[in-house]
Amino acid sequence: MARVKRGVAAHKRHKRLLNAAEGRRGTKSRLVKTAREAQLHALAYATRDRKQRKRQMRGLWIIRINAAAREHGLTYGAFMAGLRRSHVEIDRKILADLAVRDAMTFGRIVEVARGA
Repeated sequence: MARVKRGVAAHKRHKRLLNAAEGRRGTKSRLVKTAREAQLHALAYATRDRKQRKRQMRGLWIIRINAAAREHGLTYGAFMAGLRRSHVEIDRKILADLAVRDAMTFGRIVEVARGA
């Protein structure tokens, strides 16, 4: 059986890894071993942070709704409880967007929540 030298395959694999590691600082973009380690960490962080981004966005929406509701004299909890009682089913993302972009409509929604 003929001898198979694997230099070309290894070089291609290393090149692909180093191209993916562009932009990293120091040896993480130059040396294969540290670049591989950095790449594995980066993939792990990306997986974790896709979940965290959802949590952070929900927190941001709640902060925005709370600030806008307090301008109308209601706390966040009272506002959301009023919406639930009056059977208004608008999610937090849309409420936060209304609070930032359309204060008049948000004010009407606050009045509905207050009336419940």
